[in-house]
Amino acid sequence: MEELNGLDKIAQRWLDDLLVRLGLSADMADSTDRWIILLAIVLLAVAVDLTIRFFLLRIVRKVVARTKVTWDDIIFDDKVMRRLCNIVTPVLISVMLPIAISAKDASTHRLYLILVRLIDIYLVLSVLRFVNSMLRAVFELADHRAEWQGRPIKGLMQTGQVIAALISAILIVSILIDKSPTILLTGLGASAAVMMLIFKDSILGLVSGVQLALNDMLKVGDWIYMPQRDVNGIVEEVALTVVKVRAWDNTLINLPPYLLISESFENWQAMRNSGGRRVMRSINIDMSSIRFADTELLSRLRQSELLQSGMADETGRTLEGEAVTNLDLYMRYIQRYIEHHPRVRHTMLTLVRQLQPSEWGLPVQLYFFSADVNWVPYEQLQSEVLSHVIALAPLFDLRIYQAPTGADLQRLGFGQGTPEK
Repeated sequence: MEELNGLDKIAQRWLDDLLVRLGLSADMADSTDRWIILLAIVLLAVAVDLTIRFFLLRIVRKVVARTKVTWDDIIFDDKVMRRLCNIVTPVLISVMLPIAISAKDASTHRLYLILVRLIDIYLVLSVLRFVNSMLRAVFELADHRAEWQGRPIKGLMQTGQVIAALISAILIVSILIDKSPTILLTGLGASAAVMMLIFKDSILGLVSGVQLALNDMLKVGDWIYMPQRDVNGIVEEVALTVVKVRAWDNTLINLPPYLLISESFENWQAMRNSGGRRVMRSINIDMSSIRFADTELLSRLRQSELLQSGMADETGRTLEGEAVTNLDLYMRYIQRYIEHHPRVRHTMLTLVRQLQPSEWGLPVQLYFFSADVNWVPYEQLQSEVLSHVIALAPLFDLRIYQAPTGADLQRLGFGQGTPEK
């Protein structure tokens, strides 16, 4: 400090002599040399910042290029390192400021306080920019890890940036009013209710985003379904205040994150990861067509080319004395047909069962899983199976029940009018 004071006196004496020779008064010379020294300090700090940035970035690039890992490429990115170097400028100006302006001099004390506050604010903003860049780099690194792929980490990053911005705002206000940040936080307690109303969505989004991430409830790329909100599509983005869902008609639906916490939704990603998508279809059998299988029916089934591979054992056991109905044989054939279908997931449950009879007939339900979970192959498979099952019903002397149509009534003679004599 004594060396700085000595340099201060030498610099001021030299500038005073120079300005007096130029015809300026002592007061004007004293004021002018302060600004010249201050300008020189600022230029020196900027030059040091640029020099450190130039050499530091070159050294960091060489070191990062030699490493085999990839995380240092993101953490020590040029943008992060440049903003780290920007912190040097306000620190150097703050250290060398007493050379230009004395805090003990009554005439310059007020100016000194103003400049110190401005430098402190600049330092807080520089640190905030560096913290935001570091948070962005850290979450970008997390996004490259397999276990974090698709997680809603963007909302967590934005949460960290909001917290850093709030802390910086409190520090800047405390610098401007020259009060401790703790006193300012104590005063904010009375206005907490108003702050809750103003930042309600952000606070709810913050809490919801943390819950979604920690409980692994949602990831980018998941297929979700919320019938109460008419939402059905793929999650494209999970941010602090909004969740963007791309519907199947390519429209974009924006949801507040707290809706996904307060209301139930279906996440179909587990189905996709399992490798099997459920098919559950039913057909109604006319109960008046159900009868015991006789020799004629069994012989016809054994001779059918469509059924030879699947019904030989079943008809053989029936001919040996097992009493079964045509519906039993029909359901056994469907079971075997599904179990041998090449596009069915055979490691999962395959079931053909009867449901409760009703006025619409006896429902026979087909329950199995498609090996391809994508929409188009899934629909093609269940359409193919159902069409095959319906088309084979007449071979078993069974009728598929449906409500009578106009063609059925005409075939029965209704609605044709009175025949002419």
